[in-house]
Amino acid sequence: MYKSITISLLVALHCLSVMGQTKQLTLEECYERAKQNYPLIKQRDLISKSRDYSIDNAAKGYLPQINIVGQATYQSDVVEFPKALQGTIYPTFSKELYKVGAELTQTIYDGGAIKYSKETQAANAALQEQTLEVNLYAVRERVNQLFFGILLIGRQIELTDLKKNDIQSALRKTQGAYNNGTAFKSSVDELKAEMINADQNKTELQANRKAYSNMLSILINLAITDDVQLVKPGNQTLSSNINRPELQQYDYQKKLFDIQERQVEIAHLPKVSAFAQGYYGRPTYNFISNDFGWYGMVGVRFNWPITGFYTNKNDKQLISINRSNVDVQRETFLFNTQLSLSQQSEDVLKYKQLLQQDQEVIDLRGAIKTAANAQLDNGVITTHDFIVKVNDESQAKLNAALHEIQMLQAQYNYKNTAGN
Repeated sequence: MYKSITISLLVALHCLSVMGQTKQLTLEECYERAKQNYPLIKQRDLISKSRDYSIDNAAKGYLPQINIVGQATYQSDVVEFPKALQGTIYPTFSKELYKVGAELTQTIYDGGAIKYSKETQAANAALQEQTLEVNLYAVRERVNQLFFGILLIGRQIELTDLKKNDIQSALRKTQGAYNNGTAFKSSVDELKAEMINADQNKTELQANRKAYSNMLSILINLAITDDVQLVKPGNQTLSSNINRPELQQYDYQKKLFDIQERQVEIAHLPKVSAFAQGYYGRPTYNFISNDFGWYGMVGVRFNWPITGFYTNKNDKQLISINRSNVDVQRETFLFNTQLSLSQQSEDVLKYKQLLQQDQEVIDLRGAIKTAANAQLDNGVITTHDFIVKVNDESQAKLNAALHEIQMLQAQYNYKNTAGN
């Protein structure tokens, strides 16, 4: 008794160990892994760094701007005092002039130019990041095709094994009857040939599943080995709400146009800045001295670029046209998406109806096969007739498996198209 209990415990522990080694992989996990593994994701960090540097550079417009200058010139004429003024010594001036120094400018008022420059850089980065999200979202469709393809092939392999069991059972009975002299060898051979056909079909299915698994492995950067089980997703509730990343992309484009419009409005506003200049050279501000020396100036500069009024109206019209173009693109996208959702919704309904009909066919084919099995035992039908009945039931189950996976895939296609 104790030995029996010990063996049972060891078997149970082994089963738990095997189950513990099996890794389950869901469709949502594949989505996330594919997104993180896709090479394009590296752009996100680059966009973020570029945004930070650009905004930081724009903010430095508030800091004093320093410009180092140097100049050496030769002029054709200089100031000369009249020779008639005798008895007084007047300086003579060189025609070679030199100066080197620095100019410092501090913005006091720029009408918001620096502020909107920072906002433009941030808006551009947000638009680039959202464009990246749009491109990454397209990877989900490829994941769907591979994931559901693997599920479908796996189900086909299971059904092939069930078919082999039926054939193997009939083969044992027919082999026994042949050994007893109540069946023909051709009947045994026909069942053996059908078993080989089933083995060939399974071999082909296994090769296809391996190919699909390899592609999915590359896409999600995870080896899909025999110890990885793809979890069949459940039925989804379909929602007609559209939440695709493209919609936010259009919003970011319009936000960028809003900032550009404000930049046009401030382009013709006056600008005020303080400045300081310091030089060493000849001549200094004391123009009657021909000596080298230091000199400088501080003050406030006022600048009003009124030429902005010339193009202000046209610039705003161009931005308005661009904004309207984005509205048209958004409307077109929603229109096409609604068309796709309508078609995919009909696909889901179609597969649901087919599944209901499939179950009826499976029940009928199963009953026919059971009766044929009894008839084969009694020698009423031939092995060929029995194989036809087995194939009919197998095909009915394959159709049901195909329609089930197709329905799930149609639901997730609908979900991805809607962005939910």
